[in-house]
Amino acid sequence: MKCQRIASEATSDMLVVVLDDGEEAFATLQAFARKEGISAASLTAIGAFARATVGWFDFASKSYKEIDIDEQCEVLSALGDIAIGDDGKASLHIHVVLGMSDGSTRGGHFLKGTVHPTLEVVLMETPAKLRRRKRENLGIALIDANSKQPS
Repeated sequence: MKCQRIASEATSDMLVVVLDDGEEAFATLQAFARKEGISAASLTAIGAFARATVGWFDFASKSYKEIDIDEQCEVLSALGDIAIGDDGKASLHIHVVLGMSDGSTRGGHFLKGTVHPTLEVVLMETPAKLRRRKRENLGIALIDANSKQPS
Protein backbone atom coordinates (compact mmCIF):
# COMPACT_ATOMS: atom_id res chain seq x y z
CA MET A 1 0.00 0.00 0.00
CA LYS A 2 1.12 3.52 -0.79
CA CYS A 3 -0.36 6.83 0.35
CA GLN A 4 0.03 10.42 -0.82
CA ARG A 5 -1.57 13.52 0.71
CA ILE A 6 -2.73 15.49 -2.33
CA ALA A 7 -4.41 18.45 -0.62
CA SER A 8 -4.38 19.96 2.84
CA GLU A 9 -6.51 22.81 4.08
CA ALA A 10 -7.58 24.05 7.47
CA THR A 11 -10.88 22.21 7.08
CA SER A 12 -9.85 18.95 5.40
CA ASP A 13 -7.11 16.74 4.01
CA MET A 14 -7.41 14.66 0.86
CA LEU A 15 -5.36 11.49 0.65
CA VAL A 16 -4.97 8.94 -2.11
CA VAL A 17 -4.30 5.43 -0.83
CA VAL A 18 -3.32 2.84 -3.44
CA LEU A 19 -3.57 -0.81 -2.40
CA ASP A 20 -1.35 -3.40 -4.02
CA ASP A 21 -2.12 -6.70 -5.67
CA GLY A 22 -2.95 -9.37 -3.07
CA GLU A 23 -3.75 -7.03 -0.17
CA GLU A 24 -7.00 -7.63 1.71
CA ALA A 25 -8.70 -4.28 1.19
CA PHE A 26 -10.95 -3.88 4.24
CA ALA A 27 -8.32 -4.95 6.79
CA THR A 28 -5.61 -2.84 5.11
CA LEU A 29 -7.79 0.29 5.02
CA GLN A 30 -8.93 -0.18 8.62
CA ALA A 31 -5.33 -0.64 9.81
CA PHE A 32 -4.30 2.48 7.86
CA ALA A 33 -7.11 4.58 9.37
CA ARG A 34 -6.19 3.43 12.87
CA LYS A 35 -2.46 4.01 12.36
CA GLU A 36 -3.11 7.52 11.01
CA GLY A 37 -5.62 8.35 13.77
CA ILE A 38 -8.39 9.18 11.31
CA SER A 39 -11.55 10.04 13.24
CA ALA A 40 -13.80 11.40 10.47
CA ALA A 41 -13.55 10.87 6.71
CA SER A 42 -15.49 9.97 3.62
CA LEU A 43 -14.05 7.61 1.04
CA THR A 44 -14.50 6.54 -2.55
CA ALA A 45 -12.63 3.85 -4.44
CA ILE A 46 -12.28 2.12 -7.79
CA GLY A 47 -10.18 -0.86 -8.85
CA ALA A 48 -10.62 -4.60 -8.94
CA PHE A 49 -10.68 -7.72 -6.76
CA ALA A 50 -9.69 -11.32 -7.41
CA ARG A 51 -12.49 -12.26 -5.00
CA ALA A 52 -14.70 -10.39 -2.56
CA THR A 53 -17.41 -10.77 0.03
CA VAL A 54 -20.31 -8.37 0.40
CA GLY A 55 -23.12 -8.49 2.91
CA TRP A 56 -26.83 -7.95 2.95
CA PHE A 57 -28.11 -6.96 6.38
CA ASP A 58 -31.00 -9.06 7.66
CA PHE A 59 -32.81 -7.04 10.33
CA ALA A 60 -34.70 -10.10 11.58
CA SER A 61 -31.49 -11.92 12.55
CA LYS A 62 -29.45 -8.70 13.12
CA SER A 63 -26.64 -10.14 11.05
CA TYR A 64 -25.14 -9.95 7.58
CA LYS A 65 -25.91 -12.59 5.01
CA GLU A 66 -22.51 -13.04 3.35
CA ILE A 67 -22.44 -13.10 -0.43
CA ASP A 68 -19.17 -14.54 -1.74
CA ILE A 69 -17.93 -13.47 -5.15
CA ASP A 70 -15.31 -16.02 -6.15
CA GLU A 71 -14.19 -14.45 -9.42
CA GLN A 72 -12.40 -11.40 -10.74
CA CYS A 73 -14.64 -8.33 -10.44
CA GLU A 74 -14.32 -4.61 -11.09
CA VAL A 75 -14.94 -2.16 -8.26
CA LEU A 76 -17.36 0.11 -10.10
CA SER A 77 -18.11 2.14 -7.01
CA ALA A 78 -17.12 2.07 -3.37
CA LEU A 79 -18.55 4.68 -1.03
CA GLY A 80 -18.15 4.92 2.68
CA ASP A 81 -17.02 6.69 5.78
CA ILE A 82 -14.69 6.40 8.73
CA ALA A 83 -15.77 7.21 12.28
CA ILE A 84 -14.66 6.26 15.79
CA GLY A 85 -16.28 3.03 16.98
CA ASP A 86 -17.37 1.99 20.45
CA ASP A 87 -13.86 0.61 20.99
CA GLY A 88 -12.35 4.08 20.45
CA LYS A 89 -10.70 3.05 17.16
CA ALA A 90 -11.36 3.96 13.55
CA SER A 91 -14.35 2.07 12.14
CA LEU A 92 -15.06 1.72 8.41
CA HIS A 93 -18.47 1.49 6.77
CA ILE A 94 -18.28 0.88 3.02
CA HIS A 95 -20.77 -0.17 0.35
CA VAL A 96 -19.63 -1.47 -3.05
CA VAL A 97 -21.01 -2.16 -6.49
CA LEU A 98 -18.94 -4.82 -8.25
CA GLY A 99 -19.01 -5.47 -12.00
CA MET A 100 -18.90 -9.06 -13.22
CA SER A 101 -17.44 -10.34 -16.53
CA ASP A 102 -20.90 -10.61 -18.10
CA GLY A 103 -21.78 -7.00 -17.28
CA SER A 104 -24.01 -7.84 -14.33
CA THR A 105 -23.39 -6.30 -10.93
CA ARG A 106 -23.29 -7.47 -7.33
CA GLY A 107 -23.32 -5.14 -4.39
CA GLY A 108 -23.78 -4.63 -0.72
CA HIS A 109 -21.95 -3.87 2.49
CA PHE A 110 -18.23 -4.42 1.84
CA LEU A 111 -16.82 -7.12 4.11
CA LYS A 112 -13.57 -8.16 2.40
CA GLY A 113 -11.82 -8.25 -0.95
CA THR A 114 -8.48 -9.42 -2.29
CA VAL A 115 -7.07 -6.65 -4.48
CA HIS A 116 -6.14 -7.60 -8.06
CA PRO A 117 -4.40 -5.67 -9.50
CA THR A 118 -5.08 -2.41 -7.60
CA LEU A 119 -7.55 -0.44 -5.52
CA GLU A 120 -7.38 3.36 -5.66
CA VAL A 121 -8.98 5.01 -2.64
CA VAL A 122 -9.60 8.72 -2.10
CA LEU A 123 -10.07 9.75 1.54
CA MET A 124 -11.43 13.17 2.46
CA GLU A 125 -10.47 13.61 6.10
CA THR A 126 -12.03 16.36 8.23
CA PRO A 127 -10.88 17.69 11.59
CA ALA A 128 -14.24 16.73 13.13
CA LYS A 129 -14.62 13.59 15.15
CA LEU A 130 -17.46 11.25 14.23
CA ARG A 131 -18.71 8.57 16.61
CA ARG A 132 -20.26 5.29 15.49
CA ARG A 133 -22.30 3.53 18.18
CA LYS A 134 -23.87 0.10 18.16
CA ARG A 135 -27.65 0.23 18.28
CA GLU A 136 -28.76 -2.90 20.08
CA ASN A 137 -32.32 -2.61 18.75
CA LEU A 138 -30.99 -2.73 15.16
CA GLY A 139 -27.91 -4.89 15.64
CA ILE A 140 -25.63 -2.48 13.75
CA ALA A 141 -23.40 0.47 14.54
CA LEU A 142 -24.45 3.82 13.06
CA ILE A 143 -22.98 7.30 13.21
CA ASP A 144 -24.38 9.15 16.19
CA ALA A 145 -24.60 12.76 15.02
CA ASN A 146 -25.87 13.91 18.44
CA SER A 147 -23.15 12.47 20.66
CA LYS A 148 -20.48 14.60 22.26
CA GLN A 149 -17.27 13.85 20.46
CA PRO A 150 -14.10 12.89 22.30
CA SER A 151 -11.38 15.51 22.11
